[in-house]
Amino acid sequence: MAKIKIEDLKKIKERVHAETSLREGDRRVKVTVHMGTCGIAAGAREVMNTLMSEIDESGATDVMITTSGCMGLCSREPEITVEVLGKEPIVYEYMNPNKMRQVFKRHILEGEVQTPFVLARGSEITK
Repeated sequence: MAKIKIEDLKKIKERVHAETSLREGDRRVKVTVHMGTCGIAAGAREVMNTLMSEIDESGATDVMITTSGCMGLCSREPEITVEVLGKEPIVYEYMNPNKMRQVFKRHILEGEVQTPFVLARGSEITK
């Protein structure tokens, strides 16, 4: 079995970085809407639609939306995770269209975390 050289690892790293950069683009914020069946049943689709409308209406071009499955906290759905470049991720719980509008305007656009809706910061549960 051939041994991997440092140069090979550097090439792999550069290739992976280029691929992920292309995928992510020039985004400042990534919002993940957790769309497991429990989230959808609790209203995640409406939260997603509201988020897309807010992005469209604001003209924001630096916000990326992704989806994921269940986080395992079904009783707190709908949940979203907001990741602002250079800051810790924030997980919001019990989201609805009105809360989504508030999180979008105050946290995503203005940088003010909406503490009453926060379930977790980084990897710690706050409640």
